[in-house]
Amino acid sequence: MTCDASTPLAGDLDVALRRSDPVAIEALAGRRPADLRDRYTTLLRIYDLHTGPVQRLGQATRWQHHPAIAALKQTCESAWLAELEALSLPSDLAGAEPVEAMRTLAARDRLPMVYKWLAREATWPEVVTFLALEGGPDANFDDLVAACQIGLRGPAKMELATNYWDEMGDGSPDAVHTTLHDQLAGAIELPSVSLSAQPVSALARSAFCGLLATNRWLQPEMLGALGLIELQAGPRCRLVLQAFDRCGAPQAAYPFYEVHAEVDPRHGKDWLDNAIAPIVRTYPEWGERIVRGAMWRSAVNAEFLDEVAAMLVQPRLTEETAA
Repeated sequence: MTCDASTPLAGDLDVALRRSDPVAIEALAGRRPADLRDRYTTLLRIYDLHTGPVQRLGQATRWQHHPAIAALKQTCESAWLAELEALSLPSDLAGAEPVEAMRTLAARDRLPMVYKWLAREATWPEVVTFLALEGGPDANFDDLVAACQIGLRGPAKMELATNYWDEMGDGSPDAVHTTLHDQLAGAIELPSVSLSAQPVSALARSAFCGLLATNRWLQPEMLGALGLIELQAGPRCRLVLQAFDRCGAPQAAYPFYEVHAEVDPRHGKDWLDNAIAPIVRTYPEWGERIVRGAMWRSAVNAEFLDEVAAMLVQPRLTEETAA
């Protein structure tokens, strides 16, 4: 097999991995993505080698650290990191104590317009479409927490362990958060949206945690990003529940969002008090980087929510104006 440099990189990578073709994989070295969609789709395929289920990936996992794959990863990530690092921290957060900066950042956009629209106006098909794109407030959060705790010690390690055990349903298989999401998906017949059908911002949002989880040097940024997710998820989940009440969602759809609406505010507070605060006391140089990671997550997520709002809300407003 040969790879055509005029075709999207992600497609050639996928074919080479599925065929477990060493010649085709080697031929990818030096390739660059065609555009942003190709960049994020390529990275998602590579991150899958690091964090995806082995039983699904099969023999493809053997190529995880192949020099050509590593080169592609670095090529795509270096351009993305340059864009993220160019983002400026809001002036009122510059120099602020990290825990307070995180609280301020989380409060600034805790309830985006699209969630309010979901709670008050969206039709049931629109609710389902939104949830299919959103993927839950913390897709694969258990694995992300597990990766984030590597090498930590003391209170921070214990806090992430407590958080992880909550994700595991406190030992009850039926209460594991991914199990609850599977239950939600079955109850509302949640469609699976292919990567090609997702907006570019959704691909970036999905890839962002892979960027952090597969680069040990970004552990401080990952602590900040995951902490921001916990701080913001609770209020947003409550708005999803309002949409369920208004639209008459099936009862089996509720537990996933109910548990996040209830526990995530506590998780967010505990993440700040018991993980970030003690880490910053021990490693003050991590403080700015933790806040930076939270800001990156905020920016990536805001772009996704704005694009989804443009897809779902703006056409409705246009139709209503025309009528």
